[in-house]
Amino acid sequence: MSGDRTEHESRPGPVRDAPVAAADEGPTRKPPAAARDDRVTYLVDAHGTVTDCGREAVEERLREGTFFWLDIRHPGPEDFQLLADVFHFHPLAMEDTRQFGETPKLDEYDDYAFLVIFGVESNPERLVDMIEVHNFISEHYMVTVHDVPIEALDTVRVWFADRRDVQHPAAVLGYRIADALVDTFFPVLAELDDRLDSLEDDIFHDSDAAQLQDVLRMKRALVHMRKVVSPQRDLYARLINGIHGMPGTGSQSEAAKREAERYYRDVYDHLIRISDMIDTYRDLMTGTMDVYLSTVQNRMDGVMKKLTVIATIFLPLTWLTGFFGMNFGAMVKAVGDWQAFVILGVGLQVAAVVILVWLMRSRRWL
Repeated sequence: MSGDRTEHESRPGPVRDAPVAAADEGPTRKPPAAARDDRVTYLVDAHGTVTDCGREAVEERLREGTFFWLDIRHPGPEDFQLLADVFHFHPLAMEDTRQFGETPKLDEYDDYAFLVIFGVESNPERLVDMIEVHNFISEHYMVTVHDVPIEALDTVRVWFADRRDVQHPAAVLGYRIADALVDTFFPVLAELDDRLDSLEDDIFHDSDAAQLQDVLRMKRALVHMRKVVSPQRDLYARLINGIHGMPGTGSQSEAAKREAERYYRDVYDHLIRISDMIDTYRDLMTGTMDVYLSTVQNRMDGVMKKLTVIATIFLPLTWLTGFFGMNFGAMVKAVGDWQAFVILGVGLQVAAVVILVWLMRSRRWL
């Protein structure tokens, strides 16, 4: 099953020994997975589902030539050894499947293809976590490798275990897996939309710095998703346009390939919608940031307006107080009794305040 790879796209991915980037900078390469306690393998074929299957069960299915699906969660060294020794996958494909943090891509080999696709799930702290699935697709088998439990794949596995008469199972199962992963974006985006609506209402009522941080977190989450959705959308566009061969349909008839193309066109349509939704929400979040900044600026303008009014009212009072507080007798000799003090010292200040308040109200400054 080994052979030289035909590459239809460049491999500009991150340098192997470069430091891992921050979580909000898109998919990053993770080190090869080690053996873990929650490692699980599922083997699904026409006879049902086998959990934690061994090497012998896989070799038996390959000898029989019947289609089967091997799903590996939290792969360990023994799983990668199985893929290399039993399936004889190309060393470059093995190198890629050991490293999580790829970008969506499709590499074609002699009788199988290596496909990397993504889904998403909600995270209370980071808002979103990307789900990365590595697929080896052949006419005789499907192998999926992923590092986290994926509810969407569990649903597909239950569906596939109940089907006994699926025509072109590789193409149909490949579509089901891709469709299930792509559809995980819709509830996450709907949750972000509801969160954004609630945040806008809070900003209008009482804006604070925490709300701006929430907007920035949501915007980073959208950027994170866009870095995955855009290349995944382009990948399926190349598939349905014939630039890539349809995975799992190598020796099948043209009618079967056209049928697979219809399935993958549905996935492409979903990705187009998701991409448009991400762009729309990014624009809405930019508008929300503008609303927040305008609200804060308006509040500051109101405070400055009040302070200006107070300072303006005290300006004539300060002048009058300074005038009568001078040490020149000729300037204040008229103030010789309490009646003069009330008229000149107090009356002038009250009159100044009244005139200023009337003037500001008449011009709608208050």
